[in-house]
Amino acid sequence: MTGTKRTIEQTHEDLKEKNISARELAQEYLDTIEKTESEIDAFLSVEGEKALTAADKIDEKIQSGQEISVLAGIPYAVKDVICVQGMGATGGSKVLENYVAPYNATVIERLNTHNAICIGKTNCDEFAMGGSTENSGYKVTKNPHDSTRVPGGSSGGSAAAVAAGQALFSLGTDTGGSIRQPAAFCGVVGLKPTYGAVSRYGLMAMSSSLDQAGPFGNSVRDVAHIFAATAGADDKDGSSGSAKTHTVESMELDRDIKGLKIGLPKEYFGKELDGAMEKSIREVVAKFEQLGATVQEVSLPSLADALAVYYIIQPAEVSSNMARYDGMRYGKKVAGDDLIATYMETRKEFLGDEVKRRIMVGTHALSSGYYDAYYKQAQNARAAIRDEFKKVYEQVDVLVGPTTPTTAFKIGEKVEDPIQMYLADIYTVAQNVAGVPAISVPCGTVGENGRSPLPVGLQIIGKWFDEPTVLRVAHQFEQAV
Repeated sequence: MTGTKRTIEQTHEDLKEKNISARELAQEYLDTIEKTESEIDAFLSVEGEKALTAADKIDEKIQSGQEISVLAGIPYAVKDVICVQGMGATGGSKVLENYVAPYNATVIERLNTHNAICIGKTNCDEFAMGGSTENSGYKVTKNPHDSTRVPGGSSGGSAAAVAAGQALFSLGTDTGGSIRQPAAFCGVVGLKPTYGAVSRYGLMAMSSSLDQAGPFGNSVRDVAHIFAATAGADDKDGSSGSAKTHTVESMELDRDIKGLKIGLPKEYFGKELDGAMEKSIREVVAKFEQLGATVQEVSLPSLADALAVYYIIQPAEVSSNMARYDGMRYGKKVAGDDLIATYMETRKEFLGDEVKRRIMVGTHALSSGYYDAYYKQAQNARAAIRDEFKKVYEQVDVLVGPTTPTTAFKIGEKVEDPIQMYLADIYTVAQNVAGVPAISVPCGTVGENGRSPLPVGLQIIGKWFDEPTVLRVAHQFEQAV
């Protein structure tokens, strides 16, 4: 049930030329949500009246001859771990079921300056912990290409909304692949910027040294527009201090990639990769040579350790960040006989199994007698992974490979086996550990045992704060295929 693939620039021209009004555009997407939501379950809340009121203001500007931003009037959806003032912000968790955000995240503030229109909040794994959007406290989102399969996670609602034509673009967060994996599974474009390139202020922190907000769109050019609008340093987020600002024009997406050096990490083509997927990926990589780039095999041996490193550092940071959900300051509460009992009963009742699992693993890794053996060693290995990326970027400009080892798996297939679920992120976690930017671009489909073909994503990985090259390579590839 994939939807109409509008692009931002085409829609902007239609608005300016009055081929469609902003109200009609917003209503078109609201109607699509109404028709398809019972099958997709992408949204936790839809803000139709607010969207139409905002659209009317855009129409007034157009009618009066005012210039409008390329994003003005463009309907978009937001993962429910990102705060939008006056809208529910549950994080996909029952503990925040009635919570309404009192302020905007910086990414929302920046989109507001461009007059983009938020139409609702999307479903996600609870506090972004999961790889399939089956760990939400509210519902399971379905893949628009096959409703028996997952859309990926944890930003599955945001990816599915774009794929189903329920929003023209959306925002998600990526801690270990949670933008790129659902983008690949749903056949849309998803960008994880460099850590710190986009402010994290107003995101519900899950793993503070890994989390990064980023966009989903129908084209590379679409996500470039969103990245340009949201990137840059923010006084409210110290990790964004060295972030740069961009325009779509300055990123030169239409410039060819002749002479560019592209690395193919051999570690991405091991036994974990489905055979049909490997064949598909190797075939499309040949496109880069046709475009004038040089493709060479490279090696990043420490990638073998990335998943283990990630699943020590991330739960450790989770154990700290989740301490705020105790029922005392905000969110739901179960009263106990004393303070400790209240904490325990509240978290027992309203936090899901995956959140509890990661809190326990992380607390163990940080505990006395285990800190040096686990957390400290993981941080040392993280430094080694960063160093390997630095060295390989002395040889090549970008890296390419599969986004995921398989196409979208069936709902329920991995949910009872956390290790298998974690392995679905095997090609995406290293980029978060190192902090480098990466994008997933649709590159065809692969069928399974006579079933309808499912989308495949190609991942393009760049140097720190070099999103322009990542986006240019992705755009040139997209145009070629």
